[in-house]
Amino acid sequence: MPTGVHLRDARQQLFAAAERVLLRDGPDALTSRAVTDEAGCAKGVLHRHFSDFDAFLTDLVLDRAAQLETQASALRESAGIGTVADNLTTALVTLFGPVPVAIIPLITFRDELRARLRQARPGGGIAILAQVATAISDYLADERELGRIAADADLDSLTLSLVGGGHLLFADRDPGPPATATVNKLVTTVLADVVQRRPR
Repeated sequence: MPTGVHLRDARQQLFAAAERVLLRDGPDALTSRAVTDEAGCAKGVLHRHFSDFDAFLTDLVLDRAAQLETQASALRESAGIGTVADNLTTALVTLFGPVPVAIIPLITFRDELRARLRQARPGGGIAILAQVATAISDYLADERELGRIAADADLDSLTLSLVGGGHLLFADRDPGPPATATVNKLVTTVLADVVQRRPR
């Protein structure tokens, strides 16, 4: 393995390498050596940019969680357009993409990573899942304001049902992500009693 490879944007290249290892081999295979081997650089490159491997993983998770903000904005911009169920289906398929779904068990199984993320995000919640929940909740609030969801709808319960159900659907990665129709069925069922059915 070459040791003198210069990485122009070392952090992002290391993050990308970590993603590839995670998606290909799972969270158990994600070690500093696996990441640097995948990136084609010396192991010391990682430690030049991060104090230790858990610091690297913390920054990786926070970086990927921040990327979900763009998708969350797109969901909010869809309020009032199309159908609520279709908008949420598209959002869940996007927000629970392969990388976010692979990161969640990594957080679950690494105590030190969870501790560091709690320090970085004192508001609570598991990174990634917290971003998805906020995106869904904000969107539902927008649709309620527009009158497309019942005024007395319990948004917290709806959000938990959509995020929890969505995560369960996407976490079973064999043989692949669920069909869009399966996600839409979940969304439609959760929203059945609160979506205003009158034409808009």
